[in-house]
Amino acid sequence: MKKIMLVFGTRPEAIKMCPLVNELKKHNDRFEPIVCVTGQHRQMLDRVLDVFDIIPEYDLSIMKEEQTLFEVTAGILNKIKNILEEVRPNIVLVHGDTSTTFATALACFYMCIPVGHVEAGLRTYDVSSPFPEEFNRQAVGIIARYHFAPTEISKQNLINEGKKEDTIFVTGNTAIDALKTTIRDDYNHPELEWAKDSKLIILTAHRRESQGKSMHHMFKAIRRIIDEYDDVKVIYPIHMNPIVRKAAEEELGDCKRIHIIEPLDVVDFHNFLSRCYMILTDSGGIQEEAPALGKPVLVMRDTTERPEGIEAGTLRLVGTDEETIYMNFKLLLESKEEYDKMTNASNPYGDGTTCQKIISILDNSIKKREI
Repeated sequence: MKKIMLVFGTRPEAIKMCPLVNELKKHNDRFEPIVCVTGQHRQMLDRVLDVFDIIPEYDLSIMKEEQTLFEVTAGILNKIKNILEEVRPNIVLVHGDTSTTFATALACFYMCIPVGHVEAGLRTYDVSSPFPEEFNRQAVGIIARYHFAPTEISKQNLINEGKKEDTIFVTGNTAIDALKTTIRDDYNHPELEWAKDSKLIILTAHRRESQGKSMHHMFKAIRRIIDEYDDVKVIYPIHMNPIVRKAAEEELGDCKRIHIIEPLDVVDFHNFLSRCYMILTDSGGIQEEAPALGKPVLVMRDTTERPEGIEAGTLRLVGTDEETIYMNFKLLLESKEEYDKMTNASNPYGDGTTCQKIISILDNSIKKREI
């Protein structure tokens, strides 16, 4: 039986890795899944674990108030070594582009443990945008033995960088698998009741590079729309970061048709997405989840590592300029043709069988005695 260790530490990672943990558990004749969480996000991580009914075997509990990237990276490196020595996994699976992912992959590299990178090959080729995520995923790409790429574009990025083609596997994205667990036909919530007679907009904004003037520009554009359109309401599940909260309060806090609420559990959040009119975000994962739900997304960033959504027409990259966000937002509210184009575009991120594909690849590697 092969020991497969899965390491993650943030809410977005957990949403995308928990379906893989549970799929591996179905194959306990061949795999022993071992979950190690770093606690890079604490409360938000624990809520996702509860939804997917997962109890980690190991918890590094590194989170501190106002922690820095130095503290996150050093904390993981200091604590995970002994766990890797104790477990001696045949392979460690990490996800995406977080500091947890980078530090774990680096530790595995030092200890000559194979790494499988789930959601590999996403690129902007600008290490300052998103920061530090673009560096993290490129660095993990150097270390990983197996690259589980969500799309053909991601695969081509890796080939262009010199990765061996037989180490790259196009699997789709586990975010789509997660929706099978979280979306519910009978779901209801008081906030959705509040918004039921309006065009509901879901807003998320929190990235480091968005903070400051860019974030104020985003919020000003949204406030202008709210002031002009009586049939629009916004729900903003706000990030814990005090800088984000201060900017939101300054620009949006006194508006009755904008509800700034605490972060939502994954079940709540996915069901809010499935019932909204459209989404404005600077997030990454939402760019994959929303197309699967048929929801248009305005991406308030200057770059995106998910160009498939732009090409498919499910996403529109609008930057952080107030006027550009405002005009694109206004267009989707007023033009049914433009709105329908985005809602009817095909989802480029898979069919919800990504976890099964990854397990099949691991199976084949075991048969070849590669792990």
